Amino acid sequence: MEGFHKHFGFSMLPSLLIIACWMLPSSSSSSSVSPPSRRFRFNVEWKKVTRLCHTKPLLTVNGEYPGPTIAVHEGDNVEIKVTNHIDKNTTIHWHGIRQFRTGWADGPAYITQCPIRGGQSYTYKFTVVDQRGTLLWHAHYSWQRASVYGAFIIYPRMPLPFSSPPLQAEIPIIFGEWWNSDVDGVENEMMKYGAGPISSDAYTINGLSGPLYPCSNKDIFIQTVELGKTYMLRIINAALNDELFFAIANHTLTVVEIDAVYTKPFTTTAIMIAPGQTTTVLMTANQVPDRSGMFSMAARPYLTSVFPFNNSTTLGFLRYKKLGSGKIKSLNSDLQVHNLPSMEDTAFATKFSNNLRSLASVQFPCNVPKSIDKRVIVTISLNLQDCPENETCKGYNGKRFYASMNNQSFLRPSTSILECHYKNLTTGIFSSDFPEKPPKAFDYTGVDPLTENMNTEFGTKLLVVPYGTSIEIVLQDTSFLNVENHPIHVHGHNFFIVGRGFGNFDEAKHPAEYNLVDPLERNTVAVPSGGWAAIRINADNPGVWFVHCHLEGHTSWGLAMGFIVKNGPDPSQSVLPPPQDLPMC
Repeated sequence: MEGFHKHFGFSMLPSLLIIACWMLPSSSSSSSVSPPSRRFRFNVEWKKVTRLCHTKPLLTVNGEYPGPTIAVHEGDNVEIKVTNHIDKNTTIHWHGIRQFRTGWADGPAYITQCPIRGGQSYTYKFTVVDQRGTLLWHAHYSWQRASVYGAFIIYPRMPLPFSSPPLQAEIPIIFGEWWNSDVDGVENEMMKYGAGPISSDAYTINGLSGPLYPCSNKDIFIQTVELGKTYMLRIINAALNDELFFAIANHTLTVVEIDAVYTKPFTTTAIMIAPGQTTTVLMTANQVPDRSGMFSMAARPYLTSVFPFNNSTTLGFLRYKKLGSGKIKSLNSDLQVHNLPSMEDTAFATKFSNNLRSLASVQFPCNVPKSIDKRVIVTISLNLQDCPENETCKGYNGKRFYASMNNQSFLRPSTSILECHYKNLTTGIFSSDFPEKPPKAFDYTGVDPLTENMNTEFGTKLLVVPYGTSIEIVLQDTSFLNVENHPIHVHGHNFFIVGRGFGNFDEAKHPAEYNLVDPLERNTVAVPSGGWAAIRINADNPGVWFVHCHLEGHTSWGLAMGFIVKNGPDPSQSVLPPPQDLPMC
């Protein structure tokens, strides 16, 4: 998509190609033949890119920023050969793909694989099973996903449940962040001194910052639409550290799918989308434009943190075909999107989340576990660690920032946990004693941080469950340092958000209020700021799976855990053998 900044409206070409692909009959629909294999090649390489008057080498796939779209059909076998052409390690994660029995293809470095070294290749092989809709892929090594990301689209075997009115085209909208400086340097500085990360310099829509940033009058995403036509917007938040609000001036959006799961449709003036989440909406171009023929679209952060952040707004435009001049208004004129929520609009974020419900139809049922075998309560905390002797620490009060789950700050080992688990070589690599409740009960969201010891413990402790376990995980925010909205991503499984609220979870009260009829199914949950979310998982995918905050800075600080689903009694319930080209550490 690098070409967007040179040719306004370029996005219509890939959109039309995508819709044409969607309309083709799926070759995997017949049970008498094997599903086809879709093969792709990814070359991880540097490319010089200019934004905001700054030119720098940017890490890309195939020289594209954002990276290429992966488009497959439900049921396809997928093979993606990734060749690393840089002198640093890398991995790629197919975010939201369940990877049934194929954890070797999941991607998080040192969890399911050793990284791909410079000059080497690895072919990710997996099958897309019972999933359809919009997902994403991104690098899963260090902070490389700042620029290494793209859309992953799964076309369904059955007709869309929301195909009326007819869809004119699909429009991919991928949010990202741009740093003028080197992103590796930002991460390294943060970890060296224990300070908060330097915030990004711009937000982007399909790699383009929009006209509100310096030197960006040509770096603008413009999408041409026709009056009266309905479009499918596949919206992806690939930003590194920020949850975002998004709206289009004067237009409403009908939400029909979240994280590749169909929802009960509902209409909204805006959306809130966390990093790692996807939202598919229908938009009808039914407004009469002014003389410009243009309507602004905008994204800005949803703010729940006390840490420094990028408080800017990225703008793009809808351009109505054959109506108006097609010229962008002067920056002195009204470019505001009045239906875009303010940065601290928790009320809107809460209302939007509460409106999301699984479709729960006969064709697309909601298979939420009605009962559970185990409940695990996990506190999510930002910690403040005492500064070691003879070191310089630049966090609050001369200390170091860390993060934890149940006061365990996760340390990745120097080898693949999945490989060690598969070979039963676990001694000294990880332990199976992740605490199933907080080590100390307290007023999680009302604690005075100045009266508490906010140091954390460090280790690689995993939660282990038998195959087929119905597990509930209650994710509880805490007010250490500050309360904050945390997007928690679970690898290898979808889950059902059966309950959520503000304050402290009450095990005697809140489960009776759960929604066990049509709770939202997804892979990344935004845990409310100063609140909790209860998710239920059918642990039916054997392997080792990462659970972590999708704010990259928090993951670097250790806000993560892992869980192991043991092999089941049947061979079809066991992890497949590792591929021959699996990278070595």
